[in-house]
Amino acid sequence: MTAHDTAWRFHAHPEGRVLDVRLEGTVLKVTPHDGDRHGSTWALRAQPGTPRLEWLGACAGEPDEAHLLAAIEAAFQRHPAARQLALQSPLPTGTRLVDAGIVTPAEGALPTVAREAFWQWPRAWLPQPREPFAQRFIVTQGKRHPLRPAKPQGTVYRRHIPWLGKTLTLDTVDIERDLPAFHRWMNDPVVAHFWEEEGDLARHRQYLEGIAADPRVTGLVGRFDGEPFGYFEAYWAREDRIAPFYDAADHDRGWHALVGEARFRGKPFLTAWMPSVSHYLFLDDPRTQRLVIEPRADNEKMIRSLGRCGYAHVKEFDFPHKRALLGVLWRERFFGEALWIPRADPTAASPAPVRRHEPSLEDIHANP
Repeated sequence: MTAHDTAWRFHAHPEGRVLDVRLEGTVLKVTPHDGDRHGSTWALRAQPGTPRLEWLGACAGEPDEAHLLAAIEAAFQRHPAARQLALQSPLPTGTRLVDAGIVTPAEGALPTVAREAFWQWPRAWLPQPREPFAQRFIVTQGKRHPLRPAKPQGTVYRRHIPWLGKTLTLDTVDIERDLPAFHRWMNDPVVAHFWEEEGDLARHRQYLEGIAADPRVTGLVGRFDGEPFGYFEAYWAREDRIAPFYDAADHDRGWHALVGEARFRGKPFLTAWMPSVSHYLFLDDPRTQRLVIEPRADNEKMIRSLGRCGYAHVKEFDFPHKRALLGVLWRERFFGEALWIPRADPTAASPAPVRRHEPSLEDIHANP
């Protein structure tokens, strides 16, 4: 960008593609990142109440669906308070956007895109979205739960973070590639204080091999523009150790986190990765209605951050190895309140139990 270039720029990743978005004035252009000249041009008009996105292509044509998704995402990024978007564009042939409830036709008016619905469309952020796995029940160690699908491989989530100017990805763990960083992170004093998994390379290889062999848990590495910064574990709560402490539903998910690279700790990065982890888990299976997390009860920074990202602080309880706090995020709240961007700091500092807790956001170090 030159000194005289005032354009706003964004990267979208629909259907596993990388598309560049450039907005100057009201003109929004979507082009493939690989230099392909086949782009699309749109007008984004900030009219009162509902912004309007207009396709400026040929009258007899129609936009590419990936370009349409990129333009819609960019429009909502530019107008984060807008609950819906008016769409003045033909729809791509064969699109499922109407059937899925993403685009709502209106007789005598322009179709609309509801923000709450659009952010639930996996194809905008998941390179390889999966259909819901057929429900069959099994029993594992005395716990009855749905049979889980095979764990994914590779990049499972990709989202551009405008305030960082970086793209966040979540990748499944590749032990040979990721073991050196994982080993270093686990021996970092800040991480070790909460995870208590210090050790040599052999111990950490064994740890990751155990996660890889466990159908209940998926290990993930978070990256900003390809640079690894942290480790996450996503698990099915029904068959996890947390299940006896609340009424775990069949498709509830939970997660653990650590930020291993010190320079990626802090508010600007946390406001990117924490909501993105939640977003990914809700997108991975539309039947997931709740996310749970159980940080140590003395992990005050984590608990404050969770509150601001929509997690209700339900109760404290005792695991055999720690006293924990149960946090719960409802799907309806995450999408209804647009919590992929955490709330601003509130004026009240004291937490409200269970229903609505939005304390200030601080740095986060780890959550075993």
